[in-house]
Amino acid sequence: MNPPANPALRTASTGQQIATDTTLMVPLSAFAKLGERAVPTSIDHQDTELASTVSFSLADGVSLSDAKRIVAQAEADIAMPINVRGSFQGTALAAQQSQGQQWFLIVAALVVIYIVLGVLYESLVHPITVLTTLPSAGVGAVLALLMFRMEFSIIALIGVFLLIGIVKKNAILIIDFALEAERSRGLSAVEAVREACLLRFRPILMTTLAAALGALPLAIGFGLGSELRQPLGVAIIGGLIASQLLTLLTTPVVYVLLDKLRRRPANEKSLSRGADSAPPGTPDIALNP
Repeated sequence: MNPPANPALRTASTGQQIATDTTLMVPLSAFAKLGERAVPTSIDHQDTELASTVSFSLADGVSLSDAKRIVAQAEADIAMPINVRGSFQGTALAAQQSQGQQWFLIVAALVVIYIVLGVLYESLVHPITVLTTLPSAGVGAVLALLMFRMEFSIIALIGVFLLIGIVKKNAILIIDFALEAERSRGLSAVEAVREACLLRFRPILMTTLAAALGALPLAIGFGLGSELRQPLGVAIIGGLIASQLLTLLTTPVVYVLLDKLRRRPANEKSLSRGADSAPPGTPDIALNP
């Protein structure tokens, strides 16, 4: 006898195509209870643990950092058990990670600039003079963002990086002229940097105004997505204004102080060599008026 063509037609009791014996069946109600209730269509997991997502939107005038602080305060107020923990995901997590990397990026940019300027000037001192112009630009950018109630986002950080490249050209113009005047005409550090500030004021002002006017449309906010670009323009303009007001005052002072510190070891070394080269037993001659 050949087996049936369709095995699905066999019964569960005998395996034959047609049941020949009566089989006692257990009803489903004997060990199960049927009912209807609402269940989730899917179960989310995060790091092999059950997870639920609570989404929120920002109100007008509320930044993401303020919302994160409010959520953390609410989490502390309800006193959640220790086996329940919360964390930010999505845009909030990306903002938190970017804020943690901002200082590292700024320090890395400063180190690269110092190395490049040190190679160009062949000095370990003059790059510090150039870098002293950057704090004023950073303070101006932060104050401008606070004035317009804007968050220091990753876009504003990009504006600070642009300021690093724009603002340091003020000190470079002054230092280049002062060093050339010292080496070619034998001027002192004070005379050289004073003449550099007088002669380089016009190109410094022109380049600063050009950069500020170029960033003005970003700060005002034209077109689609202008709210994303506004912190960039505000940070650039605020940093340029602060650096323009302070660069011509701080750069000459720092240049003269660092020049004195640079010359002091050389003078001490020359004096020690002169004292060592004197023959032993040479009497000291004192001239009295």
